Amino acid sequence: MSTQIDTRVGGDPLAPHSLSPSELKDVLAAERRGGPFLIFRDDEGRLGLFAPARAGTAATIGRRAEMDLSISWDREVSGLHAELQRLGAEWTIVDDGLSTNGTHLNGQRINGRQRLRDGDRIRVGRTLLVYNAATASVPAATACSEEWPVPQLTDTQRRVLLALCRPYRAGGFSTPTTNSQIAAEVCLSVDAVKMHLRSLFAKFELSDLPQNQKRARLVECALQFGAISPRELD
Repeated sequence: MSTQIDTRVGGDPLAPHSLSPSELKDVLAAERRGGPFLIFRDDEGRLGLFAPARAGTAATIGRRAEMDLSISWDREVSGLHAELQRLGAEWTIVDDGLSTNGTHLNGQRINGRQRLRDGDRIRVGRTLLVYNAATASVPAATACSEEWPVPQLTDTQRRVLLALCRPYRAGGFSTPTTNSQIAAEVCLSVDAVKMHLRSLFAKFELSDLPQNQKRARLVECALQFGAISPRELD
């Protein structure tokens, strides 16, 4: 199965249909190891993972080689651009005038310190970093190999899955459809939607994930491995 990888500078490294099977395995392996990490692509489209905890209670981001996370390919990144700081169990991004072009969190330029939450998008220069707040106590989904077969779905399960994925038709980060929205689209009760989603989680081997991660991961797997085509979302 071919996978189209978005290699554009500044593109979202977790955009739908962007991870190859081997890259998805790398991300899932990082989640299993526990501890937060950043996901990004360099100027050649290669996926990179950076765990700030390895640098201690703080980690520097910038273009210079001596930075903990060196983004040497991006000339819009300052030599010392921003800093990740750990406060207890939480991580924050700090830019209090370190950078020339600023640091943006989810599209908004920050001034000082901002707490990071799972799924946050950090833009430094033209490079987008995705924050994954994985912890060692969170079991990850089983990685899908290149030969991993697409689960057999009933017509109703496929309609529910399509409705769940629909917000991703524009590409990039989005929020899956709610149970009520799915129920309205496929003409089912909310309880029936929940039942079909439980079956889908089991078929895609996602049942062990925390409840707040299952839906987004189901969307990701459905798009990555062809259960739902991006063309069907229009």
